[in-house]
Amino acid sequence: MRLGDALSLSTRMFKTRPLRTLLTILGVGVGIGTVLFLVSLGYGLQNAILSRITTADSLLALDVNPGTSDLIRLDNASLQKISQIEHVIEISPVITASAQISAKNLTGDGIMYAVNPSFFRLSGIETIFGEFFSGEKEIVISTAALQLINMEPKDSVGQEVNLTYFVPRINEDGIEEVTIFEDIAPYKIVGVVRDDLESVIFVPLSNVSDGGTDSYLETKVKVSDSAYMLDVRNKIMEMGFFVSALRDTIEQATKIFKVIQIILGLFGMVALIVSAIGMFNTMTVMLLERTNEIGIMRSIGVSKKDIKKLFLFESMLMGFLGGVGGIILGFIGGEIANFIMNLLAKNFGGQAIDLFESPLWFLLVILGSSAFIGFITGVFPARRAAKLNPLDALKYK
Repeated sequence: MRLGDALSLSTRMFKTRPLRTLLTILGVGVGIGTVLFLVSLGYGLQNAILSRITTADSLLALDVNPGTSDLIRLDNASLQKISQIEHVIEISPVITASAQISAKNLTGDGIMYAVNPSFFRLSGIETIFGEFFSGEKEIVISTAALQLINMEPKDSVGQEVNLTYFVPRINEDGIEEVTIFEDIAPYKIVGVVRDDLESVIFVPLSNVSDGGTDSYLETKVKVSDSAYMLDVRNKIMEMGFFVSALRDTIEQATKIFKVIQIILGLFGMVALIVSAIGMFNTMTVMLLERTNEIGIMRSIGVSKKDIKKLFLFESMLMGFLGGVGGIILGFIGGEIANFIMNLLAKNFGGQAIDLFESPLWFLLVILGSSAFIGFITGVFPARRAAKLNPLDALKYK
């Protein structure tokens, strides 16, 4: 039997039992669609979270801080030593202090980070409105800090606020003192970052370091290539500093998300197994209904191999079409869920994101798996059909 003849005969099921065939395909489609929907949720959550904190520069950056030790200080001398380590191409220190922000007769307490513009790039921080500062009297502020002074993020860019911040520093006697910076001239908000938990204000580092402060909370250290990160990390740790990397967090998060995807996929497999059982039942019923037809085909010279091939083609075709239908159902379900979630996020002042994403390779795996499931469910009926005695099959009513 030629391939074209086998395909032609396989499509007869749509003419003889169209409703049963379509319901079987729909059952497989629902199972495949459920798997796709749940696994796509896992991928979407992973991409939505990790894409916010990862950039090409941030993956090459190390976070260096003195830890809890009182004997280790991250000062200008330390920064100079770190910058001289081979393969270190950039450093971006951070000074932190408590701060008060005021505008329109409203005052709130927050955390001030004095940084260079490169800090945002090395941290993977992005603005949702405006841009990062480039001048002395410019700041970038978090959404939580804006709530303290009753400003909407989209309307805050270009507005002016007053800052007072309290910067600790070590004097000549080794005693910590607090320097109060209270600027009469207002700061201009040039950018807004999303952080609904912490009231954070980013100011230019020069605004604070010019006041004689020589003690940093941490510094970002960019390495020229990921191959040198471990070597640079070890050299900095030998100096007594605590070192971490965003890459470590990403690797741990990726492992966690893979487990989540597997768990979600297993839940979807339950529906897929049920639909596969339904498909097996359909193929068994088709065998009983076509027993007489099989006897006629065998009596005119059709081989056992061709009979087996015919049934396998039919089951694989139903499985493949079920996979196509499942991808369509899963995609529609994901788009509807994305629309509802983004609508709710917009109403509550959140940011729109895509919670459901499906990589192309996974869609191809879904299609291949659906055809394979069709093959597996068709093996037993196909073998039974091939073993039928032609004379007994002709007598079957």
